[in-house]
Amino acid sequence: MIISITIIFFILGLIIGSFLNVVIARYNTQKSFGGRSACMSCQSQLRPHELIPLVSFFALAGRCRSCKTKISIQYPLVEFVTGLVFALLFLKFQNVFFVATILFAVTYAYYSIMFCLLLVIAVYDLKHKIIPDVLSLVFGVLAFLGLFFFSNFGFYPHIPGILELFSGVLIALPFAFIWLVSSGTWMGLGDAKLALGIGYLLGIGRALSSLVIAFWSGAIIGLILIVLSKKYKMKSEIPFAPFMVLGAALAFLFELHFFPIGF
Repeated sequence: MIISITIIFFILGLIIGSFLNVVIARYNTQKSFGGRSACMSCQSQLRPHELIPLVSFFALAGRCRSCKTKISIQYPLVEFVTGLVFALLFLKFQNVFFVATILFAVTYAYYSIMFCLLLVIAVYDLKHKIIPDVLSLVFGVLAFLGLFFFSNFGFYPHIPGILELFSGVLIALPFAFIWLVSSGTWMGLGDAKLALGIGYLLGIGRALSSLVIAFWSGAIIGLILIVLSKKYKMKSEIPFAPFMVLGAALAFLFELHFFPIGF
């Protein structure tokens, strides 16, 4: 039964991931998020069978039906990662699902929205090397409000402690300091804004663990790109938000606590 339900949430994630691709592609453009999807090259509208998440990409061999232009690997990857996150969120809160379905629904809805925002931010930064302020603001506000309504066990209205109320600020301050002393050459201010929300979402302990993963994964991938790609050099700009989001997801989903801090 657990496997069947997990697959259902994975499929739900695939569908949401398809919409996230639309948001990523059309954000900060003149296009709305509604309307029929079309090829980015020839503008031919996609048929219903070409809109099946993940499946359509492989059925079309990764090319547009009309103009044969290659379809970006971003589309199936975003769909798959969203599906994976949705499945793992269910597994994380499965005990609540079987005990209190309504509480599970509220908890699941909140965290799925938060990680959808993070995924959009990560991919957008990867493509454009900028973290949209609006998305960071929405994420940060929702993460702060979540302090009052959610705990490690799910939906639980309460008054957070002082350290919880300042968790986002404490995580963001080192990023802001690096941005300040380097005049933005080492790290952008957008990373500090994103770190603020991550601190509130995860709490001090998991947020610090997520940053360890982010810096180590960023360093490793950066070195690999420098060695294997001619486009990258030691001073090349590599977006950091994807690594921050990766660290946040792993620390939250798998309850990673690398430091002896209580929350």
